[in-house]
Amino acid sequence: MLPNQVDMLKKTAYIAGPITGIPYYRENFSRAARYVKHTGFTTVLNPAELPGTLDNSQAMKICFAMIDVADAVFFMPEWDRSVGAKLEHAYCKYLNKEIYYLPAKP
Repeated sequence: MLPNQVDMLKKTAYIAGPITGIPYYRENFSRAARYVKHTGFTTVLNPAELPGTLDNSQAMKICFAMIDVADAVFFMPEWDRSVGAKLEHAYCKYLNKEIYYLPAKP
């Protein structure tokens, strides 16, 4: 289920999904970000835009901070195959964040 556009005006969204081992993850996240923005979110936080010089631990700390400020989190297809995205999902459940699941081809 996706949010109602009117409800999402001026809200912040975070995108979660697999990055490690995915050759075109930046393009996948960019496409997802455009889709989420189209639903009415004014700010979309995209972890694929983090510097590639960070190790996984450093990146996850920043991702958790982005989740903290997000009003909702969108999970990309196959998020459950990613260790990091599964951690993000558990964290979102713990925080009671609004969670949405993106379709296979947004």
